Amino acid sequence: MPFLILNIAIFALLVAFLVKQQRSEQTLSKRVFTSLGLGVLFGAALQLLYGGGSDVIANTLEYINIVGAGYVSLLKMIIMPLIMVSIIGAIIKVKDSGSLGKISGLSIGILLATTAASALIGILISNLFGLSAEGIVQGAREIARGEVLENRLGTVEALSFADMVISFFPGNPFADLAGSRPTSTIAVVIFSAFIGVAGLTVIRTQPELGASFEKFMQVAQEIVRTLVRMVLSLTPYGVLALMTKVVAGSNYDDILSLANFVVASYVGLGLILVMHLVLVSLVGVNPIRFLKKILPVLTFAFTSRSSAGTLPFNIDTQVKKLGNGEGVSNFSASFGATMGQNGCAGLYPAMLAVMIAPTIGINPLDPGFMLTLIAIITISSFGIAGVGGGATFAALIVLSALDMPVALAGLLISIEPLIDMGRTAVNVSGSMTAGTITSRLLGQADHAVFEADQEADSKPVNA
Repeated sequence: MPFLILNIAIFALLVAFLVKQQRSEQTLSKRVFTSLGLGVLFGAALQLLYGGGSDVIANTLEYINIVGAGYVSLLKMIIMPLIMVSIIGAIIKVKDSGSLGKISGLSIGILLATTAASALIGILISNLFGLSAEGIVQGAREIARGEVLENRLGTVEALSFADMVISFFPGNPFADLAGSRPTSTIAVVIFSAFIGVAGLTVIRTQPELGASFEKFMQVAQEIVRTLVRMVLSLTPYGVLALMTKVVAGSNYDDILSLANFVVASYVGLGLILVMHLVLVSLVGVNPIRFLKKILPVLTFAFTSRSSAGTLPFNIDTQVKKLGNGEGVSNFSASFGATMGQNGCAGLYPAMLAVMIAPTIGINPLDPGFMLTLIAIITISSFGIAGVGGGATFAALIVLSALDMPVALAGLLISIEPLIDMGRTAVNVSGSMTAGTITSRLLGQADHAVFEADQEADSKPVNA
């Protein structure tokens, strides 16, 4: 108990230091990176003092997680209101419902294309590092995980591509606003688009009522934006808690035993990030400036391991720092959180398939196998959210489609959190890349916002 109190007191002092930074009007980016560093140091200190798996660490993280999990919950709280008012407001402002199809089509097309490229990177990296499932020893946790995956396989196999697409439609928009389904985010996007188009019709046919509706949406947007600023101002505290939990709760022996896969994964993720920078440069965007502007978002995605939780931060950055426009930003961020995820749905399933292939007599360098794998990954990435989302279900869909033993995917459970951090950051980078390219190709980008050096968060909101 004394050690628990001491640890919590130290965490409280770190929080107080971040509060002092906020009051001195340090930019949000600087405070996020400061909290990241403090979280790493504090988590490492806990590991060093008490040892991995210690009860003291477990009890300490239980209380620290109140801050981390609480912050992620607040972010999730504002996702649906933000998407709804932003998309409706953007449609009313543009007054062109025809542009919705172009924005959606381009965003989804770019997400799927980059996922296919990510799958190819996964195949090449796995072969380059000589990854194979044959040499990995199965422990009790790995065996248990494999059994769970095999039990879930039936659900995946029973779900067709048509079912995945159908799940995107908002049969009950109120349930989707409550986030009752894995595809609720896209369902709310579609519902909001319909409301926006209906609002445009009212504005054109009944100007007096339309003016009232426009005024109402302006008020709603301002309230939600203020709410978003309030929640985002808490980001450093959330990052501090989340990073402390990751570092203090990691099992370094497991990480070292699978170091080759960890290194290969991060090399692959790094190449995908480079691909994103090359793609934005092709549409006239300075890749270094782009990276600097999105880095705080990627940092939070890395620590939180939640693409959905990062969504408000993603949209805010696209609008205020990248100048992508509210319509494009909301569509690309929403689609990117639920489909075409470059890390979870592209790289990871490809690496697993290449690792498992030799165990069932398949040459992972066979061109036919590679093309089939890329095609399956690209198609399945469109509807992963329909079966719960995430890298696990992406792997289940791909491995089952290739008639591979899905239980072997459980071999990596011990390092799953560490790899998932990088995958999530790359997922978010992919959605921001799709938004940036879409806005540039459609001529909807605000170049002045992107070129501005002064950060929009220079004066944080005190929540």
